[in-house]
Amino acid sequence: MITALDVHDVRFPTADAGDGSDAINRGDYSATYVSLKTESGVEGAGFTFTNGRGNEITCAAVRALAHHVVGRSVADIFAEPVAFWRSLTADVQLRWLGPEKGVIHMAAGAIVNAVWDLRAKLEGKPLWRLLAEMPTDELVRNVDFHHITDALTPDEAAAILDKGLSGLDDRRAQLERDGFPSYTTSVGWLGYPDDKVRALTRQAYAEGWRAMKMKVGGPIDDDVRRARVIREEIGPDALLMMDANQVWDVDEAIANMARLAEFDPYWIEEPTHADDVLGHARIQRAVTPIRVATGEVAANRVIFKQLLQAEAIGVMQIDACRVGGVNEVLSEILMAAKFCVPICPHAGGVGLCELVQHLAVFDYLRVGTSLDGRMVEYVDHLHEHFTDPVRTRGGRYLLPAEPGYSATMKPASIAEFSFPEGPAWR
Repeated sequence: MITALDVHDVRFPTADAGDGSDAINRGDYSATYVSLKTESGVEGAGFTFTNGRGNEITCAAVRALAHHVVGRSVADIFAEPVAFWRSLTADVQLRWLGPEKGVIHMAAGAIVNAVWDLRAKLEGKPLWRLLAEMPTDELVRNVDFHHITDALTPDEAAAILDKGLSGLDDRRAQLERDGFPSYTTSVGWLGYPDDKVRALTRQAYAEGWRAMKMKVGGPIDDDVRRARVIREEIGPDALLMMDANQVWDVDEAIANMARLAEFDPYWIEEPTHADDVLGHARIQRAVTPIRVATGEVAANRVIFKQLLQAEAIGVMQIDACRVGGVNEVLSEILMAAKFCVPICPHAGGVGLCELVQHLAVFDYLRVGTSLDGRMVEYVDHLHEHFTDPVRTRGGRYLLPAEPGYSATMKPASIAEFSFPEGPAWR
């Protein structure tokens, strides 16, 4: 039985160093951190990611939703998982503040993530394994198909998942041996000077990274100069991705990518407003063979449905915390498979790498069944605050082995960086 929900406003002072800086954001990476207490003593951990100010609002939203989970058992929740999910995402009064988007949806996702972490811990499995080994009918029962049946039906989802059972053990053995492909964003934050970009790029290449991402969206001449620095360091064969963080208009994105095309970008991420499905479609038609990638702030599964239906993206970037937790991400992964679009999860932030590694591994093992075009983002900061941090080798994620969703934060880190009373903020 879940006896209590605690929520912590945890913030890390990243803004001063420019870590995480891009064309539109320069904040203190933060987490609305949820802990579910149980009678057995096992705790479920989950969170959503924010950028500093406003984290207190997401924490308040979690408290407003807490009564939907406290007093319930994990068995009760997973007996009717969609009903539980809708109790959070379609609360008859709080839904008005969304619906299914923004602060309320992110808060719901933090609670849902904590419930899945708790279940995985109780079953003694890392989340990726729990999902990959789950019977098809149970996985389908965890998906809310409302508003997406014109793109994916339960029968279609079941067929995808059944097909994914073939070769599952071989794919798992491959990941245990080789790890999961990744790329690093740590080399090219927009607030870094050129000499730091060059040094970090050279270091990353020496460490085995062969796919790197840079931020664009400043003055275009600066973007061109920085792209040249990185391409000079990584050579012609490594992948270079670019991320505009929504700052451009549609025509501006097309024009700027014409300038940047000489550096052979693999994708352009978030080239325009996150909700502009038709704008993304027009950009994708204009910049092909460069892929358009987006999804880290896509509000819900319905936005993803439209992006896929409109052929607006060549890469789908799921996020573990923006939407309503694991249940909604399952629907997004399945829709991507239906439309044959590879998934490359968004990570970085506080703990996002820890979470999305599980989702990417599940996608490969049970849904997408191919590593072609699939990579997980890696950002080299804040992992030290988690009890089960990500592990990488030669530019690849190693499989998480500990039970749960790798979401548990160290008590000392919570105490140190809690806002505003933690010592880091005094």
